Parts: sequence; structure tokens; C-alpha cells
Amino acid sequence: MNTKILEALEFAKVKNQFEPYLQTEVAQEELRALLPETNREKIERSFAEIADMQAIFVEYHDFSIGAIRSLAEPLRRLELEADLNVDELLAVKRVLEVSAEVGRFYEHLENVELSALNRLFENLEAFPKLQGSLQSINDGGFIEDFASPSLSKIRCRIHQGESQVRQILQDLVKSKSDMLAENLIASRNGRSVLPVRNTYRNKIAGVVHDISASGTTVYIEPRAVVQLNEDITQARADERHELHRILRKLSDLLRPHTQTIRNNAWLIGHLDFVRAKYLFMQEHQASLPSLSEDKTVNLLNVRHPLLVNPVANDLHFSKNLSVIVITGPNTGGKTIMLKTLGLSQIMAQSGLPILADSGSKVAIFKEIFADIGDEQSIEQSLSTFSSHMGHIVDILDRADDQSLVLLDELGAGTDPQEGASLAMAILEHLRLSDIKTMATTHYPELKAYGIETAHVQNASMAFDIDSLRPTYHFMQGVPGRSNAFEIARRLGLAKVIVDDAEQMTNRESDTNAIIEQLETQTAESRQRLDHIRDVEQENLKFNRAVKKLYNEFSHAYDKKLEQAQDEIRQLVARATNESNQILKNLNDRSQLKPHEVIEAKGKLKKLAPSEDLSKNKVLRKAKKQRAARAPKVGDDIIVIAYGQRGTLINQLKDGRWEAQVGLIKMILKEDEFNLVNHRESQNPRKKKQVNVVKKSASTGPHARLDLRGKRYEEAMQELDDFIDQALLNNMAQVDIIHGIGTGVIREGVTKYLRSHRHVKSFGYAPQNAGGSGCTIANLG
Repeated sequence: MNTKILEALEFAKVKNQFEPYLQTEVAQEELRALLPETNREKIERSFAEIADMQAIFVEYHDFSIGAIRSLAEPLRRLELEADLNVDELLAVKRVLEVSAEVGRFYEHLENVELSALNRLFENLEAFPKLQGSLQSINDGGFIEDFASPSLSKIRCRIHQGESQVRQILQDLVKSKSDMLAENLIASRNGRSVLPVRNTYRNKIAGVVHDISASGTTVYIEPRAVVQLNEDITQARADERHELHRILRKLSDLLRPHTQTIRNNAWLIGHLDFVRAKYLFMQEHQASLPSLSEDKTVNLLNVRHPLLVNPVANDLHFSKNLSVIVITGPNTGGKTIMLKTLGLSQIMAQSGLPILADSGSKVAIFKEIFADIGDEQSIEQSLSTFSSHMGHIVDILDRADDQSLVLLDELGAGTDPQEGASLAMAILEHLRLSDIKTMATTHYPELKAYGIETAHVQNASMAFDIDSLRPTYHFMQGVPGRSNAFEIARRLGLAKVIVDDAEQMTNRESDTNAIIEQLETQTAESRQRLDHIRDVEQENLKFNRAVKKLYNEFSHAYDKKLEQAQDEIRQLVARATNESNQILKNLNDRSQLKPHEVIEAKGKLKKLAPSEDLSKNKVLRKAKKQRAARAPKVGDDIIVIAYGQRGTLINQLKDGRWEAQVGLIKMILKEDEFNLVNHRESQNPRKKKQVNVVKKSASTGPHARLDLRGKRYEEAMQELDDFIDQALLNNMAQVDIIHGIGTGVIREGVTKYLRSHRHVKSFGYAPQNAGGSGCTIANLG
């Protein structure tokens, strides 16, 4: 289709209205490249995809795709044998993660029957091995230590060297404080140095890196740390080399799959685009039209998409109707009707919903031509008439019976009589060529042409005589009439002058009387039609209400059950707290051993009713919940023994799992890892999991509890159970991760540890191990 019509009708501005609903760069690229189609199958597939998305949103109101960046440049570089940088690898990692999430969503999709989108979901491929490898780069762009054994060793050397340098310098600061300008460790040229007073520069052996502007302070790197700093510098060079090697290794892993990853990115972007179409349709009360076989166009309550509060109108372009002529004075909205018809056709043929009511119908035109606006060609010294006529000549040369032609103010800009005759001759040529045409004109001669000629119909825009304002209502079948005499009379022109003018145009007055009668009949018909539409809307509302009630009823049992579960949990928590208080009082009054108290608490817990009421869940949800709890290929995990993230890539015959952790493969049993970041995609709210990770340390067995995201009561109960288990297992030291947040959980942990008789000491972790977001407790 020619691009000139897209510019004339401002189709680019229409496409811009879909951008706020897009989440991915791939979808934005597809929107920018969108053009009208003439292939019926492709248009119908686009409408079917939107209908499928509507069915998904009925069941899953919060369905979301997830933001991804365009991979065009990174994948092209991979194909050129170049290595990706960290930022590009993160973009690929995100696409793989979203692919896995969307795939899991489709796997658990229930109560929705898809006819078009299923092929998109099914063509998405998962790459658990690649996901596991890319876990070595965290979301902040930092390459983790477990990316390779060499990197871990190098960084260990760096940390140890820095620690030794820091310790030596701190000792020197204490012992040489009288020689220093300031009691601190400074940095110059990337080296840690001491600010020594110039008078003592020869008392501290080392390398001078800088002198202050006043010359009173010399920045010296003590000889004792020179070699250590050299070792650290070499280790950092080794680290950079190893990081480059890891990036090259990851790029090599991705290279064979570039085409599939590119296809995944496109599928995700297209799903996002379909989602945006549905959201636009829902918010703007648009609809999906049907496609006619015979060039019939029926638009019900159609609106112009670029106007604020547009007036809705009906437009019927039946099979046997070739030309619609909109007559009447200017400023009534005739041009808007031309553009509304053209934009509705272009939007529909582009696979977009149109701003019209359900039941609307559009045709498929191979070309749409338009001559709209008051244009002059100054460079070619052409008048408005000449410019318009040049456009019309080009249209008549190119248009055929599969085209739609829109002509604004046909024949204007020249002698009225000649212009009217020329306009009728052009319309007659288009009618005989069976070319669908809508034209506007203010020539009264064309009214008679519309009445007397077969397959031609008059139309006009309504005008309110009382307010002297146009109403912008389209009246099909009624020619426009001049209201000049009535307007002049209301504006105060002398009655004798108006009467003389009316006598001079008796024949036109008779015509206007007939038109006025037709307008009255049309208004009555419109009122009856509006009443019918109101009844239809009431029926649609009733059907929607019934469907909503059905959905609410189908979910009511689950909600009631969840409410009952919450009440039971509260009762259990209250009873447990009371029992804990009793035991605490008993423990304070006696010399019971810790394991005896813990055993007594365990017996009390057994007396409480179970909180797990999953057996009472509705059968259709039970199956989904059981499936969600089982690990699957592609799930992200935490390896308990090492505390590192990975991805499951294969299940062995003996039930064990093969996992990719950075560049390392591991064979794990189910009790050797915890699932993380696992959710059913139809429920986008993630639950944080508590990961207990046992580590070996010089102080003996070591355990970690993560309380982030927990409610206060739940966190305190888990902390109490955790300390009990640590005491039973003879743990010497435990880590409690509570985060910073509002500080409520952190204060609760501090209060609990301070009151526990078996906690010898506790304090915040070092800055590089969590700082004030983590508390380390020593037990005994």
C-alpha cells in the first residue's frame, strides 16, 4: 500500500498510541515496522491472536511478559565470531529467563483454549544449560567468584593480599602516629599510602608517590607493603585476563544457538505486541471487526482515533453502493468522516482493533488513495485547483476495483459551475469503474446527482439551528442543505432582505424543505436505532455480569478456604507463642539442658493442628500446586553445600539432577538444592524462599537463615526454630540475614538474641559479607 495515504491520515500517530502498553524493545521495533496487509489470512490471524489474549486475561488478569532488550546487535556480533561484553550477556540472559517463565506459564495454563497464540508459546525453546552458565553474571553485571575455579582462587589471593596490606598499614598508623600528618590510610596512584610529615620522610622507608601542595606532607608506600601491592597488581591483571576468558567461554556457548535465541526474542516481542493490542482495545473500547468478501464496509459507532471525545457515527458502505457524496457547508466534520473511514480500514488491515462497536465489518482494499487538504505547489507555481487535480489524475491512473478512494472538496478552487460538472464527471468515472469512493463537496448540483444516479448515495453532517453549531453527526441518505437564510435571520439580518433572497431561490427552498423532512425522518430512525443498541448493550452487560458471577463463584471456595487457613495459622501461632512462653518461664526457673527444652517444644508443636490444608483444595488446583512444587528442567536453584545459584538442565534415570552452576556441571539429589525464583507465571507475585545453607568454617558447623520478606511473627517463629535446630546440631556460629528495610525484623532479631541464654555473643557481619543486613551469632 502506498505510503502517501499513511502520511495523509497520520497513521504514525495512531501507532504511537500503542507504545505505552509495550514492555519490550522487540515489540517496539515490530510496531514501528507495521504496515497494512492485503493478505486475508494474516489479518484474520492477527485478530485471532488478540482474541486469544483476551481469553487469557479473563482468567489471568495480571498476565505480563517482562521487559527485554533487542538482541539484534549482540547476536550479529556473535555470528561475526566476536565476544559479548557483560551488558550484552545480561540482555541474552534476560531473554532466556523470560522464555523459561513464559514457557512455564503456558505449561500451567488452564481454562483457556487458544487457537492462534498456542503456536507462539509452543515454539519457545528453553535453554537450562545456558541459563545455568549465565548465572555466573548477576543482575548488577558482576561476574561471580564461582564462574570458574581460577577466578575464585585469584580473588582469594587479592582479598588476602589486601587484608595483609591493610593490617600492616594499620599497625604502622598506630606505631608511627607521631610521624604522620593524619592518622589514616590514603590512596595515591591506586596504591595504599601513609601521609608522612615531610620532616620524617627518611624515618619511614618506602616509595614516595605524591607530595602535598604545601610540601609539608609526603605520601609514602612503606617498603613492607610494596611487594604485597605488586602481588595484588599482578593478581588483578590475572583477574582481568580470567574475566575475558570467561566472557569468551560464555560467548562460545551461546554462538551455536544464535538463531534460536533470536527466534525466542521475536516470539516474546510478538506476544508483548499482541498484549498491547488487547490492552489498547480494552481501554479505548475498541473491537475486532469481521472481514467482508464483497467490499462491504459497516462501521457501528465508529470514532476517529486521534480526536479527544470524538462523536460516534454509523457508516454503511454496502456491496451495491459505489459512491457516497457528503454535501453541505464547511466546518461540519465532512473531512473527519473521510479520515475516519480511511483510518478504520488501515488499522484493521494492519491487524489492529478499530474504534467501533462489535459487529462492525471492513473490506480488504489493495490500495487506498486520498486527496485531502488544501495544498498548493509553490515551487511548480500551481494553484490549489491545479495541485488537487494533479493528485486526482494520479489516483485515476492507479485506482482499480480493489481500491478505496477518498476525495475532499472535489472540484473546489475553480469556477463553481465548471467545478461541479468536473466533480460529477470524475465521480461517474469512478462509479462505472466499480471503485468504492467517498467524496465531500459543497456544490448543490451534486445533491441531484446523488439522488438520480444508481449506486450513489447522498450524505451530510447534522447542524443545530438553535445553537448555530455543527453536531458532527453523520446522516447517510440525507443530502446537506444550506442554512444560510435561517442563520442570517437569527443573526439579525433584516427580514425584507432574507425574504427577497428566499424568493430568488424558490426552487432551492423547495429542495431544502424536502431535505428538512428527510432529516426529521433520519433523526427518528436514529432514535429507534439508538434504542435497539441500548437493548443490545444491556444484553451484553447482562452476559458479562453472568460470566463474572460464574468466575467469582468458581473461585469463591478457594478464597474462603484461604481465609480459614489464615485463621487456623493465627490460632496455631498464638498457641505456639503461649507454649514458648511457658517453656521460657520453665527454663528460667530450672537447669534444664537445651535439648530437653527443644524436645518439649517439639512435642507441644505436634499437638497443634496442621497448617497444610492442601488436601481440601479444589481438584483443579491441587494438580497445579503439586506440579509447581516439583523441580523441573530450567528451574533456578541454590546448591545447599556451596550457596551458589544454578539451573537444572537434565534429570537422570536414578532421580538425581544435572545442574549447570556457572561453567561447572554438578550431579545433585533433590535434598541437595533448593528451588529459587520459581513461580507460576500466571501469578506474578513471587514468594521469597528461606534457604538454609550449611557451610564449613574454622569455627565448626555453620548455618544461615534468610528472613527477608517475612512478616514479623513468621520471622520470629522461624528464628526460634532455627536456633533450636542449631543448638541440637552443635552449631558454634549462625548467620541471620534480615536485611535493612524498615528495621523491624532486625530489631526483633537483636531482641531475641539478647534474651536467649544460649547465645554467647552476636554482632553485625563484616561490610563485604552483608554488613548491618546480617547478624552473626555465637552459640554455646
